[in-house]
Amino acid sequence: MNKSELIEKLAERSGINVMQAEEVVNLIYRKMRDTMVNGGRIEIRGFGSFVVKEYQAYQGRNPKTGEKIHVPPKKLPFFKVGKELKERIDNVADTGEGV
Repeated sequence: MNKSELIEKLAERSGINVMQAEEVVNLIYRKMRDTMVNGGRIEIRGFGSFVVKEYQAYQGRNPKTGEKIHVPPKKLPFFKVGKELKERIDNVADTGEGV
């Protein structure tokens, strides 16, 4: 599912028009992004959590030349799947039933 499909489903199920559904989805995305940019954690029970992992600087190597390079510290978003979703997906894989 992509963003436009999510917007269409939201509009269809909630009885609002597509423009309103797009505003809602964009608001949620912005709040999630802003929370993570500010170092916060997002937890959606039964689905999973989003956190920002911080990585230290290190000495790497250019694979083409073998030259040592400095890799600066960085922060990357990370998603950890929730137990309920993991079990549900595993159960569907085992039984072949739809979600």
